[in-house]
Amino acid sequence: MTLSKALLARQSFLTQALMVLGGSLVVGMSAQVSVPMFPVPMTLQTLAISVIGLSYGSRLAAVTLIAYLAEGAMGLPVFAGGAAGAQHLMGPTAGFLWGFVGMAWLTGWLVERGLDRGFLRLFAAAIVPAMLLFVPGVGALMLVTGMAAGKALAVGMTPFVLGALVKAAIAAVTLMGGWAALGGRKG
Repeated sequence: MTLSKALLARQSFLTQALMVLGGSLVVGMSAQVSVPMFPVPMTLQTLAISVIGLSYGSRLAAVTLIAYLAEGAMGLPVFAGGAAGAQHLMGPTAGFLWGFVGMAWLTGWLVERGLDRGFLRLFAAAIVPAMLLFVPGVGALMLVTGMAAGKALAVGMTPFVLGALVKAAIAAVTLMGGWAALGGRKG
């Protein structure tokens, strides 16, 4: 059971469309909170994606991130630092951007499979996809820039691991708070 289904048992197409729009806006806003690093900036996007995946479930979370990528490709300034344009979907950070869809989907899938309650379960549902995000992220960084694996890991993963752990913990606590606000009721 996802938090969004507990809140809104019957989700019409309009409700889901509004959730996708709202979620994609949250991801876009979280991209603007960044520490400029080259070539991969540190942002709050993965925190937002974890919360969306934990609360929306697999399909709706993935659609939300696809909408986010489409918004950026169409020229809306939703990527890190207010960047926009389809070229970002083929640049050094492309693996992270495309990987966000998989991260959102897997986070939601894990929640749908029972990792929906309690800190450790929610943390696991958030951290596993966050760590797997480094696979396409570092892979594309190597492919696009020609960087050696060691250098790509040093600039595309190492500085972000501690942040991923902290963001997964914050996402888990956030969802625990959401469930507590609902009185712990389950579908």
